[in-house]
Amino acid sequence: MFCCRHLFFIFLLLGSCTSTSIITVDEPLSDGHDNVLVSSGESFVLGFFSPGNSSRRYVGIWYNKVSEQTVVWVANRNNPITNNSGVLSLDKTGNLVLFDSQKPDVVVWSTNVSSLSSFGESNYSAELLDTGNLVVHNSKNKGFVWQSFDFPTDTLLPDMKFGVDRRSGLNRFLTSWKSSDNPEAGSYSYMIDINGSVPQLFLYKDKDPFWRGGSWNGLRWTGVPELRSNFIFKVSYVDNAEEVSIVYGMLNASIISRMVLNESTGTIQRSTWHPGDHRWDNFWSAPQDQCDYFSHCGVYGDCSLYNSGEYECKCLPGFEPKSPRDWYLRDGSQGCVQKQNSQLCRNGEGFVQLAEVKLPDTTKTKLDMNLGNKACAELCLKNCSCTGYSGADVRGGGFSGCITWYDKLVDLREYSRGGQDFYIRVDAVELAKNTKKSKRIQGYVKVLVPVLLSAVIFVLFALAYWLITKRKKALRRKEGMMWFQNDTNKRGISVHGSSMEEEVDEIETSNVDVKFYTLSTIIDATENFSLANKVGEGGFGSVYKGKLRNGQEIAVKRLSNTSGQGIEEFRNEVTLIAKLQHRNLVRLFGYCIQREEKMLIYEYLPNKGLDCFLFDKEKKSVLDWKKRFDITLGIARGMVYLHHDSRLRIIHRDLKASNVLLDLNLNPKISDFGMARIFGNNQVEETTRRVVGTYGYMSPEYAMEGLFSIKSDVFSFGVMLLEIITGRKNSSYQSENFINMIGHVWDLWGESNALEIVDPALGNTHEYDSEILRCIHIALLCVQESAAARPSMSEVVFMLCNEISLQPPGQAAFLLRTANRGLTNTSSGSVGGVSVNDYTISTVEGR
Repeated sequence: MFCCRHLFFIFLLLGSCTSTSIITVDEPLSDGHDNVLVSSGESFVLGFFSPGNSSRRYVGIWYNKVSEQTVVWVANRNNPITNNSGVLSLDKTGNLVLFDSQKPDVVVWSTNVSSLSSFGESNYSAELLDTGNLVVHNSKNKGFVWQSFDFPTDTLLPDMKFGVDRRSGLNRFLTSWKSSDNPEAGSYSYMIDINGSVPQLFLYKDKDPFWRGGSWNGLRWTGVPELRSNFIFKVSYVDNAEEVSIVYGMLNASIISRMVLNESTGTIQRSTWHPGDHRWDNFWSAPQDQCDYFSHCGVYGDCSLYNSGEYECKCLPGFEPKSPRDWYLRDGSQGCVQKQNSQLCRNGEGFVQLAEVKLPDTTKTKLDMNLGNKACAELCLKNCSCTGYSGADVRGGGFSGCITWYDKLVDLREYSRGGQDFYIRVDAVELAKNTKKSKRIQGYVKVLVPVLLSAVIFVLFALAYWLITKRKKALRRKEGMMWFQNDTNKRGISVHGSSMEEEVDEIETSNVDVKFYTLSTIIDATENFSLANKVGEGGFGSVYKGKLRNGQEIAVKRLSNTSGQGIEEFRNEVTLIAKLQHRNLVRLFGYCIQREEKMLIYEYLPNKGLDCFLFDKEKKSVLDWKKRFDITLGIARGMVYLHHDSRLRIIHRDLKASNVLLDLNLNPKISDFGMARIFGNNQVEETTRRVVGTYGYMSPEYAMEGLFSIKSDVFSFGVMLLEIITGRKNSSYQSENFINMIGHVWDLWGESNALEIVDPALGNTHEYDSEILRCIHIALLCVQESAAARPSMSEVVFMLCNEISLQPPGQAAFLLRTANRGLTNTSSGSVGGVSVNDYTISTVEGR
């Protein structure tokens, strides 16, 4: 290729130059299609571009190996060139200068570094590095005299320093683009704020706090428990007399990663590029939920998403709502005030520990790194203005350094894990109340431990006695006494007599209304499990239609030995369903468990499962949109009952179309509670090492971390709602060029083409388009990557029944099956909320 030298006008006439990584005084860069700088490793490109549909020209840096042009830095973001006559060159002082060749005397943009010419103009050059950093350096000085990394726009790249240089005052922060086709500085800025004794991470909107990442505690920002050093990137944080900065470095250089401030969503997002899918996948963003917004619950308010459907805001110990009326209306902006007659100055006050929280705003605090927990508490008590304290460094799980607060406490929130302990100052009355609770719990422990130990010993002795007795009976039983054998003429079981010596295991059902059926009764009702009465089959076994002697029709779920549902799951299902009564839950009549047989006896529903209609080319036409919506609403109401309204809080853990049965009028009834779990009234989530359920319906936090909650069921409901709308199984998209159904819908939603997914079997649905779009919107809210951001099922029912304005859905989660039959989360993927697309789990039990 030809490279321009000597006369500058020749360069302009040719308008073409070799794609190198360097600009010199003799080799400028002019606007032209082929005129770009390419970094030495071909990772980044610098050149002129026009964003979106704009005709304005900018100098920017973008990825070279990303199929869609993704700009990471813009030189003249606030001063575009209106034609294609731009030139970027080094002037005689060594500064990079951008100008319009038609107006060569007007500087559009410049690095504007003073006193560079002392080395001589021929010694300066500008180079695009493979990190995405544009630098100006000279041959006599190994350092950079200027670098684009010091002046970021909306993107933070790996190894880019982010923060404040205390010596020079240089502040490296992000500012969003004004719009997708206008890189001018927008409304949002993301920076480290060094006001106060402890630096904090902030996202501002129009210079007002919008989200706060909190202070650095030695491991992470207190408001960002997900982002810390891990197996994907390393974090380097510096806070000294010279600077406050943080650098994120990738451990695997082949992973393309960035952090970008998005104007349209008002979020800071960390994402990675997946070349095979040609897409950016976000694995962290903020704000994610209502508790993330700055001071959502006002002063002395605490925000929690774990209040079991109640208002997320509550007052801190010793405080009460300033405006009870607004609080009742779920407006916590006015915050809380100290309770009347509280005495917080040398009147026997103390501290109440708030565990797993984001520390309050540290703008008005003091820091002493030489104090531990006890000394920190004593320091705070000596000053009546001190409102609370916490540790500054929690590395190693200890308490090192002391932060004390001297103003109103603002912007606290609770986390399920990854938070930090904060100690709030309370008066003697509040302290006694909390101390009494603590002592009561300790007292319970002292009493219950020996009682439970004695009970366990008693149960073990009783169990041993029962096993010995049962063994003796079995030995005395005649070998020839068999209460069923295979019939030679038809599949099933033939009875030889009705001896009452059949071995029977009865489940404890004294507190539930459920009946035990003998094997002979079931054999008689199903005509010896004849093929004519077989109505279904799955991984669990077979289902048979039957009729009792009183004329009652029943459905018999006969579990196979290879179903994976053992005696515990069987007992679980019997005792759970018997206690639940709701029109949208299947009714259990009884059970039969004898020898190797385990059977459940249900009400007979002639239309089988929802999947038999939804995924059948001929039958699906029976389900018009109105019926599908009614089915959706019925399922949602059944789940509300399980999660909130029943005597027990039930997490289903295997909600899917085949586990929703349809009655004669196509009304839905949720079934199959073998994998369900009971939660306590105050229990939010639980972790298990045994992940069970069905691929495609499991939430990412459950599939990959074993963490399940009511929000896990919400995710499954969202997947099923999309199947109801599309008339296709989630798994059916794997054979096509899509991540999966969720990924396909997410793409179309982003392109405003979501109605393309509607099942063609529905025909003309124009009159229902708004309702269908609302359902798609609700489904995407349900399958958000963040469990906390997903709505509760009661909120889902409210959204389905009311035409209200819905918040935009956050990043959806995409789960893929990998080659070793495990699962991969291409969106959020790992412990701590960090993602790689090769992180798998292989302990999933298919149903």
